[in-house]
Amino acid sequence: MSAVSELKTLVKSLQRASTDEETVGILQTLKKEARVTEAVLRESKAGLAVGKLRTHASKNVADLAKEIVKMWKNAVEKEKLGNGGKAAQSSTSSTAAPASKPPVRKLSVATASQSSTPQPATPTSSNAKGNPRNAASDAVKIGTGDSTRDKCAELIYDALAADSGAPVEQILSKAKGIEATIHADNGGVTPGYKAKIRSLYVNLKDKNNPSLRESIVAGDLLVARFCQMSSAEMASEERKAADHKIREENLFKTLGAEEVQAETDAFQCGRCKQRKCRYRQAQTRSADEPMTTFVTCTVCNNRWKFS
Repeated sequence: MSAVSELKTLVKSLQRASTDEETVGILQTLKKEARVTEAVLRESKAGLAVGKLRTHASKNVADLAKEIVKMWKNAVEKEKLGNGGKAAQSSTSSTAAPASKPPVRKLSVATASQSSTPQPATPTSSNAKGNPRNAASDAVKIGTGDSTRDKCAELIYDALAADSGAPVEQILSKAKGIEATIHADNGGVTPGYKAKIRSLYVNLKDKNNPSLRESIVAGDLLVARFCQMSSAEMASEERKAADHKIREENLFKTLGAEEVQAETDAFQCGRCKQRKCRYRQAQTRSADEPMTTFVTCTVCNNRWKFS
């Protein structure tokens, strides 16, 4: 089985994992056994799958995912530097000639001049000073002919490139596509255009939501779809989980507004194992769905619900 096939199998297992322990086990296997290259990661989409877990609710899962992503980034950068070094060495050896012939001196001078010419740096997630990548550090020029549109596209580029190791052209095409879509949707540089650009920028810059940036740059999240998303849809998995918990709390707090709640011993508390509970039922979904039962233990105040 090829490296790509093995990684794809592990990625599928990772996506189907139902417990934190199972997820950690698969991540440990990826950390110890996966031998990656840029091509393997791109084809298997393992980098994207593991990257999304950096914001997992479980600290063990999130920390391990961050460690693997960092390790893979270093491996890819070493691969690029190694390939560049071999190419330069090959180029130098192919231009070398026996020192006894007169023309060699001219050729060697030319070769030395060529080798001293600075070569473009391999894109990384930070510049030489350790700062995040941005349009200025990558020498990006938008060129829409409108200074406001150029600035907006640069903001989107800054957000996408901050922690990305993707090529400049790949990030630039996404930034231009996002700006152009928002411009078309709002009929020009209108207040709605500026508000939407601002909203997208704020969500993309969220340090706790790297998977959003990665999915756009990798092309897994289409530009047209991203431009239609609300702030709630763009939120990280951690933020969505927190919002869901708040909604659950609010549902249970409505119990206090009831004058009378039925008491029963039909339910056993999972925390204290007592059967002294009160409950009520409410229709929280569509009419053809079963009612939701809200239960509160009167001994330890543990709360749960089921449908």
